[in-house]
Amino acid sequence: MNRFEGKTALITGGTAGIGLATAKLFINEGARVIVTGRAAATIKSAQAELGENAIVVRSDATSLNDMDALVAKVKETFGKLDVLFVNAGYGQFIPFEQVTEEVYDEMLNLNAKGPFFIAQKMVPLMPEGSSVVFTTSLANMKAVPALSAYGAAKAALRSMTRSLAGELSPRGIRVNAVNPGPIGETDILQKVGMPQEAKDQVYVQMAESVPMKRLGTPEEVAKTVAFLAIDATFTTGAEIPVDGGWSQL
Repeated sequence: MNRFEGKTALITGGTAGIGLATAKLFINEGARVIVTGRAAATIKSAQAELGENAIVVRSDATSLNDMDALVAKVKETFGKLDVLFVNAGYGQFIPFEQVTEEVYDEMLNLNAKGPFFIAQKMVPLMPEGSSVVFTTSLANMKAVPALSAYGAAKAALRSMTRSLAGELSPRGIRVNAVNPGPIGETDILQKVGMPQEAKDQVYVQMAESVPMKRLGTPEEVAKTVAFLAIDATFTTGAEIPVDGGWSQL
């Protein structure tokens, strides 16, 4: 308890799933947290769930203007930022032949361009000893049918993790990535409009593909984020899979 007392964190895409679980963990350990989301309903519910040690704000992860406003909010509220967890993102399940330019641009803007620029804008507020953690995906390591554009964007983010780790190392800022496999209790499939029956079938299929024969939980990913963000003081440029062994076995 209170291991992270005095620490400040910004979590993008933090009103549900992995982001929300990570915010809860950080707050329970004594950190102060700003969380972003886009939907009014989840912003309201996340604020109620996280309590007074969190500030939940609306911010579009693809909008540079919203990022500038977020920088001002972090500076005004915290003065400095110890942890940037860039978690906002999702994939659209669309066969390669049906991917439009609009879909491709959306996937790259949300999952690669947005993370690059939020990191660029937040780094001036980050002191020596701070860290950035990106959320990549199993889809950047393995071929996942109907996720070609999303997988390409997440592969770009994995490369970016290494590049920024090298550039920011002289400033004492570590940059790493967490790579979730199939995680239950998230709203990813709901975001892409998949009906409940189809979602249930996909989750069963994914669980069968995992060597551990189950889905992961947002809390299991959150623990890895906390390790990379705070505890892994001699680790930078790394990507840690949290996927039940799917990418390794």
